[in-house]
Amino acid sequence: MGVLCLFLAIACIFDYLRHRVPNELVVILFLTGIGLRLTEGSLLEAFLFPPAAVSIMILLYPLYKIGCIGAGDVKLLGICAGYLPFQKIFSFLFVSLLITAIFSLIKLIVKHHTKERFYYLAGYMTQVLRSGKWHLYFEDKKMQKSAGICLSGPIFLSVILYMGGFY
Repeated sequence: MGVLCLFLAIACIFDYLRHRVPNELVVILFLTGIGLRLTEGSLLEAFLFPPAAVSIMILLYPLYKIGCIGAGDVKLLGICAGYLPFQKIFSFLFVSLLITAIFSLIKLIVKHHTKERFYYLAGYMTQVLRSGKWHLYFEDKKMQKSAGICLSGPIFLSVILYMGGFY
């Protein structure tokens, strides 16, 4: 898990500075996860790593599709989930997204955007319910970037909480 933390720290640097996680880093994390499963676990665990990671990515794909989270975030969540025991995956996802929600709330309060963002959310949900179709949450890329939260930090914190026995 120490290797995972090292790579997540590197992912955080890229994510917070450039607002993207390089695919090369994602591939390294993926291959390292399989290698760790082979050396510390079993052949079966190494064999199950890719389906576990890809399953989480597929589960989170709709959130990427409507622009709620980035592609790098989906990949990081999926691959990190592959490092964890199966029974801890949904706890990991919950804690990661809970930390993200806390970061988002703090950002809303600090920037005094709380009322504006809740009105936007209500308008978005009304439009989705009326049309029956999902669409991008933020049509404007500039608005999306200013409202976004880099998930690499919450993912990193969630892994640290897991390692500390929090869940």
